[in-house]
Amino acid sequence: MVRVVPLAERHREAWERLYAGYAAFYKVAQTPEMRARVWSWVHDPAHEVEALVAEAPEDGRAVGLAHFRAFARPLSASTGGFLDDLFVDPAFRGGRVADALIERIAAIGRERGWSVVRWITADDNYRGRGAYDRLAQRTMWITYDIKLG
Repeated sequence: MVRVVPLAERHREAWERLYAGYAAFYKVAQTPEMRARVWSWVHDPAHEVEALVAEAPEDGRAVGLAHFRAFARPLSASTGGFLDDLFVDPAFRGGRVADALIERIAAIGRERGWSVVRWITADDNYRGRGAYDRLAQRTMWITYDIKLG
């Protein structure tokens, strides 16, 4: 079983590889400069984005990542947690690594008094959705984007 821990400097190389894999999975062009910006965010205590990694038991190598943040929920007058990014090294899929990451975020949310942990995924992310269906309730909400740049 993996161990879920906060992202640390020792994870940099594995995190870069995992995050590049995540971007490739979603067919998003991502540069080293973009990854450097996100790396700086998750190491800045004043920034909203936080990160966890799942470490392989045999060598402590990061084999999964999760980026998350708190968000205000005005309608319910509460705070929730939003899981922005979740990715597991393909060699470790099927080992409940995603479950461990999501369960740790849920535990953090309970500690912080969040009312929900929420995320989105692609409709065709069948493998990921299999895990998500075990761990959470699918909603009927439809998302929209306005591209601003």
